[in-house]
Amino acid sequence: MFADAQTGAGFPAKVAWSHHDHTEEYSMKIHRSAHLASRILGVALLCAATLNTTANAASAEDLDRSSAQAMQTLYKSNPIALDISKHAKAVLVFPNILKAGLVFGGSYGEGELLEGSKVVDYFNSVSGSWGLQAGAQSYGYVVFLMTDEAVSYLVKTHGWEIGVGPTVVVVNEGVAKNLSSSTLKDSAYAFIFDQQGLMASLSIEGTKISRIKR
Repeated sequence: MFADAQTGAGFPAKVAWSHHDHTEEYSMKIHRSAHLASRILGVALLCAATLNTTANAASAEDLDRSSAQAMQTLYKSNPIALDISKHAKAVLVFPNILKAGLVFGGSYGEGELLEGSKVVDYFNSVSGSWGLQAGAQSYGYVVFLMTDEAVSYLVKTHGWEIGVGPTVVVVNEGVAKNLSSSTLKDSAYAFIFDQQGLMASLSIEGTKISRIKR
């Protein structure tokens, strides 16, 4: 045992006190981490409940009406979208996507597949994310399917993950300036928008689109 020259006290007492102090500090860190994790989980569950409530509220009639309004909004604000629609084999319309999160995030919305003015089927749009994020926002998006192969891929797959399969070009303001009916070479073109116009800060890559019953 090593002793203090002035007090004669042995060092083990100091070591024991230091160990106790570190143990208490570690316990406090664990407690704070658990508390933070529970808050994050609570927010995530709240977001999921909100998204689920929104999803369950949409009937076929609701989706038909909302999709028609979304298409009119898109065409009025982006004439190139109207030009593209004239060459598309089919159109996926998601009029209202709700995105929410705190560290964990997700989005959900429902829409329909149109061939001309005919509603072919109904689909949902689901995505999840992880990272620095907080809050909620809503938006819509439309995907113009330009080839029969792209339409077939959507119909035959049990959930199309955007980024896999047909190439989807997201049209922002910069891309829109260089698009015309003569330059349409890709399988699909997507427009992400809200009431104010095109949204440049959002991505739909990784979003999964699956058929639903309505």
